[in-house]
Amino acid sequence: MFPLRDTNKSETFPAINWLLIIANAGVFLLQRGLSGEQTELLFRAFGVVPANFLSGHPLAAISLFSSQFLHGGWLHLLSNLWTLHIFGDNVEDRMGHTRYLVFYLLSGVVGGLLQVLTGPTSTMPMIGASGAIAGVLGAYIMLFPRARVLTFVPIFFLPWLVEIPAMVYLGVWFFSQFSNGLTGLSMSIGGGIAYWAHVGGFAAGFLLVRRFSRRTQVVRVRPPPENRYRVG
Repeated sequence: MFPLRDTNKSETFPAINWLLIIANAGVFLLQRGLSGEQTELLFRAFGVVPANFLSGHPLAAISLFSSQFLHGGWLHLLSNLWTLHIFGDNVEDRMGHTRYLVFYLLSGVVGGLLQVLTGPTSTMPMIGASGAIAGVLGAYIMLFPRARVLTFVPIFFLPWLVEIPAMVYLGVWFFSQFSNGLTGLSMSIGGGIAYWAHVGGFAAGFLLVRRFSRRTQVVRVRPPPENRYRVG
């Protein structure tokens, strides 16, 4: 399944969401100018390497933030930024710009920490904005459970466009990440997708969204028009 758009419209311009998209794209374009060896050194220095936390590496804590802006390839980057584009604007609209930025980064940090806890001796760097974006998805399912997501679903090689309730779409996504994470633990898989970063980020977003939401639905009532005559 591939999301194309949601049915929600933002009331405000998602400035922070666009800045995050631009920042991720800009860092990736800078990466493209590096050699393969330089890119590997960049990932090891600023990606989340679980073993660095045990050894007291000086950049271990910083990597929880810096890793969120590094990506391994075009598909990795575009899939993350497209998802952020679809769901992030509505969450920012409900939180406000500053709170949304803090929420986004905090979700990414929690996702990174859970990935560290599930494989503390791993020396493979974890990179990508997926943990932070998963936090956005966790917030979205709480704020807009009745929204619908227009989804591309290939069935028997034919393209189908289906509107799926956000609760169903995101619930299925979270279950797939959690089950794949459990499978990875049982099979001692050391590489591939950082499923536990997704699970941690989603859980953080789900649990923290109420603390970061700045308002509920506001209903404005106009005062009655002033009478221009008296009734005797």
